[in-house]
Amino acid sequence: MQHLRRWGIAGRLRDRAPLSPAWSQDAVFCTSLAGRELSRFTGVLGLAPDGDRFPELGQQAPRYVLEELLRDVVRELPACQLATGFTVTGAGQDEGGVRVTVAGRDGRTAVVAADYLVGCDGPRSVVRDLIGAAYTGEAALRPNFGMVFTAPELWRHVRHGPAVHYWIINPAAPALMGPIDLDGTWWLIAFGVDAETGGREAVRLIDAAAGVPSGAVVRSTDPWTARMQIADRLRRGRVFLAGDAAHLNPPFGGHGLNTGLGDAVDLGWKLAATLDGWGGPALLDSYQLERRPIQERVIREATANMAVTSPELLANNLDADGADGERARRAAGERIQQAKRPEFHSLELVLGIRIEDSPVIAREPEAEARLEAQRGARPGALLPHAWLGPGRSLYDELGAGFTLLACRPGAGRGTIAGAARARGVPLRVLDLPDQGPDRRGPALALVRPDHYLAWAGDREPGDGLALIDRVRGARAS
Repeated sequence: MQHLRRWGIAGRLRDRAPLSPAWSQDAVFCTSLAGRELSRFTGVLGLAPDGDRFPELGQQAPRYVLEELLRDVVRELPACQLATGFTVTGAGQDEGGVRVTVAGRDGRTAVVAADYLVGCDGPRSVVRDLIGAAYTGEAALRPNFGMVFTAPELWRHVRHGPAVHYWIINPAAPALMGPIDLDGTWWLIAFGVDAETGGREAVRLIDAAAGVPSGAVVRSTDPWTARMQIADRLRRGRVFLAGDAAHLNPPFGGHGLNTGLGDAVDLGWKLAATLDGWGGPALLDSYQLERRPIQERVIREATANMAVTSPELLANNLDADGADGERARRAAGERIQQAKRPEFHSLELVLGIRIEDSPVIAREPEAEARLEAQRGARPGALLPHAWLGPGRSLYDELGAGFTLLACRPGAGRGTIAGAARARGVPLRVLDLPDQGPDRRGPALALVRPDHYLAWAGDREPGDGLALIDRVRGARAS
């Protein structure tokens, strides 16, 4: 949502989304929708404010709603042409560019020439195969059966109030389910159910998860198995991979879309800088170096989340009356709170990532040690968010290129600004309000277009050109 805010379309997604963040920020664990509640988490998945940490609340929305919005936005951009209904069948590259062969629905083919190619074409990526890259990793053993269904009367039977989703803990249908809208459209994932069984018993599974006859009508099904895989390379020459074409992780925690958009944002500004003439060769080289550790961490975290799902939480007497039932539910609730909290409160995996090894991040060991002791922003980390006034986010003031933040009165900026002009690097200088002597962090901070800190210090560098060359990728170290 921070990216969508930067692009000016966060409000448009909220207008289209069937459910607002105000509707619910809870994840509920229960024996069924009509059964016993075992535990719940509140303020999950960035749907509730966390002080000043971010300017945009999370937003739950069906994937097709976001995709339709992004297609509309692309159509509005003069530089873009959205071409649907084509299949990539081949690609080649040389020192001068790339050529992509596409086939239309009518069978005719065409060749598209470009400077670069980014394969965002998912798990069955043609582009990944074309550059000789391959997934490494493994797949889970347990099958899962997803479905979308309508049951307009089901809300009348939900005992637990609104929730983002409900974890169903019962042996007849260990599942995860949630509403798509308030008109009776739901999604459900039945754990340990293969395509044949799910297709035959879809309504029985829904009724068991609901705890009552649901009157459900199944609208679509999606058998799937979780995969924990990453491409062995993200680039060959002028061709790159991003999103699911580059990595796959279990969906638990909802990190797949965030990670894929993170890939695109990282690569996007670097391609723009290269095409505009001010980006050096190390800038594109830094894409895999920066994103691979993040992708690997997301896969590890999502895999850990998958280790405890509904089947692992099954226990006797969860629906029982009396002391036995109370003890069973109390024990289940304690296990749920211990095992699942990282899944629902995982902002560190989204906003707390730090790029540790990159040729285009400039670090000064002495300044780094002081910033770490002060818990201030450090190079390689996301710029900490702050409100500059009612509804006015620091992020809203950053430039389309680099931004130099002058965080203390009298902090010099001429050396860096002059070096940026000399190298043709777009730079905005932004003076921040003085927050007194207790303000943590550096006097100067150089922020990249993706809002990560490229450099920070208490005084201007002695060699501004060297700094600018480093962060624009003209120097490898």
